[in-house]
Amino acid sequence: MGQGIQFAGGGTDRVGTAAASMIFGNIAAALMAGLIMISTFGCNNGLILAGARVYYVMAQEGLFFKKAASLNAYNVPGFALLALAIWASVLCLSGTYGDLLDYCTFASLLFYIVTIGGIFILRRKEPDTERPYRVIGYPFLPMLYIVVAGAICVILLITKPQNTWSGVFIVLLGVPVYLWQKSRMKGKPGSD
Repeated sequence: MGQGIQFAGGGTDRVGTAAASMIFGNIAAALMAGLIMISTFGCNNGLILAGARVYYVMAQEGLFFKKAASLNAYNVPGFALLALAIWASVLCLSGTYGDLLDYCTFASLLFYIVTIGGIFILRRKEPDTERPYRVIGYPFLPMLYIVVAGAICVILLITKPQNTWSGVFIVLLGVPVYLWQKSRMKGKPGSD
């Protein structure tokens, strides 16, 4: 028992590995590493497939490079997948897994807050629009999410400022690309 408590509280954040070590012995580290790899690859599979389609739709709407709007012979946005692979590789080379997680967590939470905030804006601007899906617990649950996610963002800004601001910087890198693409679309038929 002493080893488990010492291992978990000894300046390490690997509490799961400490618990597994007490249950499974010396094989725990390899077991946890394997389980984390399986989980990470499964998550990446979904993120990569979905992310490439986001690039694809953005390109169709003129907000990303035109080439990303094309499908290959297998009806897959191949160029968008390649662009995502390159960007993911750059991010992977930017630091440790923990650093990358901090970058992405903060940026993702910001986008989720904006998305959830959109529910309130749409309800106010378009109150009579038919909504096939109703938000459960509206307005309390979405507001609770915004408050909790905002609190996590503040905590990350305080406890891990370097990684958090790096994440903000990465997000801000997209602003010039967006503005450039948006300016190219002005005056074209079908653009607002």
